[in-house]
Amino acid sequence: MTYRLLLAGLAVSLSLAGCATKPGDEASLKTSFAAEEPQRKALKANDPIEMEPSKWASTDAETSDEGRTHTLAGRTLEVSSLHDLKLADKEVILSFDDGPAPGKTERILATLDRFGVKATFMMVGEMAQAHPETALKVVAAGETIGSHTFHHPDLDKMSFDMAMAEIMRGKNAVAKVVGTDVPFFRFPYLADSRRLRTAVTMRDLVIMDVDVDSKDYFTLSPAAVAARTMNELRKRGRGIVLMHDIHQRTATMLPALLTRMEKEGYKVVTLKYKAAPKPTSDLVAQADIKMVR
Repeated sequence: MTYRLLLAGLAVSLSLAGCATKPGDEASLKTSFAAEEPQRKALKANDPIEMEPSKWASTDAETSDEGRTHTLAGRTLEVSSLHDLKLADKEVILSFDDGPAPGKTERILATLDRFGVKATFMMVGEMAQAHPETALKVVAAGETIGSHTFHHPDLDKMSFDMAMAEIMRGKNAVAKVVGTDVPFFRFPYLADSRRLRTAVTMRDLVIMDVDVDSKDYFTLSPAAVAARTMNELRKRGRGIVLMHDIHQRTATMLPALLTRMEKEGYKVVTLKYKAAPKPTSDLVAQADIKMVR
C-alpha cells in the first residue's frame, strides 16, 4: 500500500510540474529538449539515492565561500530585440520562470546576491498578483523582470486573439505589481507560432528563448538537477539557462551550480532592455517634404 501511495504521489508531482517543456517536432533551440526522463527502476526503502554523475555537486554545495571574492559576474548586455541576444563563449544568462513564489524566490535572490550576479525573472501574472511582496523584492534586488502570460496556458491550443489577450494581460499584471516596464516575454512550454512571435515582437517585447533547459520540474535530487544543467551547458558552451523559482530543489541546487560555473570559467551576463530608437516627428516631416520636392 505504501509503495502504491508513493507512485501515486509521484504521478501528481509530475502532473503539477509547472513549466515542463512541451515536446516538439523540430530540433531547434526552443524544442530540442527531451520530452520525458529515461525510465528508472523504482527505489526501494533502503536503496541509496543515485548521485552520479553529480558527486561534484555535493562537494561544491558544502564549500564555504565566506570572505571570498566571486568572479562569476560578467558584462551587462543591453538588447532591444532577440537579435541582440548574442553571447560569447562561456557567457550565460540565468532565467527563472513561473514565480514569484514566497520562500523559494527569496532563497534564490540570496544566492544570486552572494555570488554577485543578476538573473531574469519571467513572472506569471497571477503569481505576481498573489505575491506582490515577493515580486517587489525581485525588483529591489536589481533583477531583470519579464512576463510569462497571466495563467500559464498552452498558447498553442488557443486562438490567436485569445493567446495575445493572455500574453498582454500577463504583461500588464506584472507591470502593475512591480511598478516598472516589463519588456521581456517567454512562451509557456515554449509553445509559440510564427504569427504569435511576430505580434509579440511588434509590441516591443523581447522574446526569451532557451538554450539550456535545467529540467528542474522533474522530481529529482537537487544535485542531479545541477549536474544535468552543467552537462548541457558544457555541450553548448554558452546560452540562456531555464530554471524555475517555484521549486525548492532549484533553490537548493543553485549554489552548487553557480560554484561549478565559476570554477569552469563561465560568466553570468546581466540582461537589460534598451528601447529601439524611433524616428522623431520632425524627421518624418522632413522626409515627407523631400519626397514632395
